[in-house]
Amino acid sequence: MHQKPAKDEAATASSPHWFRTTHWSLVALAGEADSPQATAALEKLCQTYWLPLYSYIRRQGYGPHDAQDLAQGFFARLLRMKSLASVGPQKGKFRTFLLAGLNHFLSDERDHARAEKRGGGKNLISLDATSAEERYLEVPAPELTPEKLFDRRWALTVMEQALGRLRKEYGTAGNAALFEQLRGFLSREAGPGEYESSGQKLGISPGGMAVAVHRLRRRYRECVRFELSQTVTSREDLELEMKYLFEALTA
Repeated sequence: MHQKPAKDEAATASSPHWFRTTHWSLVALAGEADSPQATAALEKLCQTYWLPLYSYIRRQGYGPHDAQDLAQGFFARLLRMKSLASVGPQKGKFRTFLLAGLNHFLSDERDHARAEKRGGGKNLISLDATSAEERYLEVPAPELTPEKLFDRRWALTVMEQALGRLRKEYGTAGNAALFEQLRGFLSREAGPGEYESSGQKLGISPGGMAVAVHRLRRRYRECVRFELSQTVTSREDLELEMKYLFEALTA
């Protein structure tokens, strides 16, 4: 019989502590230039935001190479100028702060042509040039403005991170095979006989499969909420952010 997946901090959605241990503490750490952990903290933030920012820059008309240089330079400026040290929940959503900062950075950089003037010749983010462009092209949507594309890529990144968290939970509990059978039902209903055929591979009845899929979907939603909670400070803001995420995915 399959085990229930082990849950981590994302399971504590009912606790006020959920909104205190957030990305904001990571933002503050990244802003401490003298801290040995600052670069690692900044890289952690980049995992969520580099692709949305890269996509935004590309949609502004910059080529792939320039977009990567500019993304590197923007994060370099954040660290160099200690911009993150003064950021906090009271200043609004972190993604809004980043986009406003990027627009200001791009305005300043329009007269600079060399990557050395952007990032000082140092890459703070480990970007695979081919992967960056391929992932940008995954969301063509030529009708989307740079701002809408930023929101779409941000929403997709949040969903990807939530799925990665869910996969890890199931794997830790020894249910990796179960996860692989169930994940296809996260965004669609099962067709006739699908629960039976999938369940046979795992020794689970069709009814058991239906229950397992229900649990997976519920847990996935919790993981999405957890990812979003890392840059909000209240349940009211979290509900608004959930609504905004789904709007960004369907815009």
